[in-house]
Amino acid sequence: MVSYGLLAAITFISIAVGAGAGYLLRVRISRKMLESSESLSARIVEEAKKETEAIKKEAILQAKDYLLKAKNELEQEAREKKSDYERFEDRLRHKEETLDKRLDVLVQKEGNIESREKSLALKEEQLTERNRQFDLLITEQQKQLEKIAGISREEAKQMLVASMITEAKGDAAATIRKIEDEARKEADKRSREIVAYAVQRYASDYVAENTVSVVNLPSDEMKGRIIGREGRNIRAIEAATGTDLIIDDTPEAVVLSSFDPIRREVAKKSLERLISDGRIHPGRIEDVVNKVRTEIETVIRETGERVAFDIGIHDIHPDILNLIGKLKYRTSYSQNVLEHSIEVSHLTGMMAAELGLNVTEAKRAGLLHDIGKAMDHEIEGTHAAIGAEYAVKFGESKAVVEAIATHHDDGRNNSMLGVLIQAADTLSAARPGARKEMLETYVKRLTDLERIAKSFNGVDKCFAIQAGREVRILVENENTSDNDAVMLCRDIIKKIESELTYPGQIKVTVIREMRVSDYAK
Repeated sequence: MVSYGLLAAITFISIAVGAGAGYLLRVRISRKMLESSESLSARIVEEAKKETEAIKKEAILQAKDYLLKAKNELEQEAREKKSDYERFEDRLRHKEETLDKRLDVLVQKEGNIESREKSLALKEEQLTERNRQFDLLITEQQKQLEKIAGISREEAKQMLVASMITEAKGDAAATIRKIEDEARKEADKRSREIVAYAVQRYASDYVAENTVSVVNLPSDEMKGRIIGREGRNIRAIEAATGTDLIIDDTPEAVVLSSFDPIRREVAKKSLERLISDGRIHPGRIEDVVNKVRTEIETVIRETGERVAFDIGIHDIHPDILNLIGKLKYRTSYSQNVLEHSIEVSHLTGMMAAELGLNVTEAKRAGLLHDIGKAMDHEIEGTHAAIGAEYAVKFGESKAVVEAIATHHDDGRNNSMLGVLIQAADTLSAARPGARKEMLETYVKRLTDLERIAKSFNGVDKCFAIQAGREVRILVENENTSDNDAVMLCRDIIKKIESELTYPGQIKVTVIREMRVSDYAK
């Protein structure tokens, strides 16, 4: 028992001594760590102070450099401004001296003008007195002449005026005949000038009608959406379609401008879809334009195939069929070229049947005679020459090619098929209503032409022919001379131009013929 108690006491004492030693060890370690931390902190603070002083000195140096640089710049700018001011003062001083000199000259001129005015006033008074004396002398002489002649001044004046008018008309008619004879000798030059002037006079209306399409908008707010932020939408539309968008002050409308009718149609349909859909941004614009372009190409191809099938013409090259389909979007003097070509084809076929010619070939030439108009805005040359070139390229017969190439020639060196194409082309273009002219307007124009011609003295008969594009007038031979006929033609033309509205031009022909008859006994 004693040994166990002693052992327990020794164990307890050992544990107590160990715990105390451990505690003292931990306290010493903690104290050393604290001292090390304080030393580290002091060293860090000292280094921070040194770094702060260095940064402060560097900042002060930079500030001094900046101030010195700014000071130099301000001094340089001040010197430049001072130099500018000095030059400006020199110019002002020079101008002031110039103005002083001019003022002296003006004062001198003013004095000269005043003296001249006084001299002119005196001369004017003298001239007035002389004119009064001359008027008195002229009046006395007129009275004496009236007494000698036995007629009054007014009667003599009327006789003189009538004589001068008759003489002037004769001279004018003779001069006009001479000028027209000279003009006939230079027919080619004269015709070119007339065509050039006609193109200039009609150019604005024709261009506006054939190169512009209008898209209606639901509201003016849509213009802003079409333009887009910084104009990105309108640029995307123009780049994708190849047309120009004109957004002006016209309310609720946008104008599309392009010489290519296909591009204009693609742009118009694309813009209408974008407006209807409401989603307008560059990506959407490109998708819609590509889709519409594909649809238009399909319509062009199907239109060409349908027209050829309806007319009864086969074995036409697919590229020619595409050109025929493109004519659906082309107009000439407000007449749709595709409808015009179909009419010419039918008319040519009818006339060929009457003459015993090849009806199918005639219809083929009539349908293809204007295919050059599908691309005359892309290729230089007349539409007849362009159409003939493509017809050769795609295997059309020689007769068809010649008819296409010569359907606007004078016909003297043309083939029979070419003459038929010319006749059918004229009939289709000149018939009532073909070019935006109603039948009532057409008939009224013919009636007015004959009425105007009959309103002049000396007219025996008159006839409006060539679908109202020419009026022929027969005059009385006994009462009308050749010079009178020339003046009558001019007077009728002036009255037609002032009273009638008509497309193109009207040819006025005055016919004066001399008939001699007798009896053989």
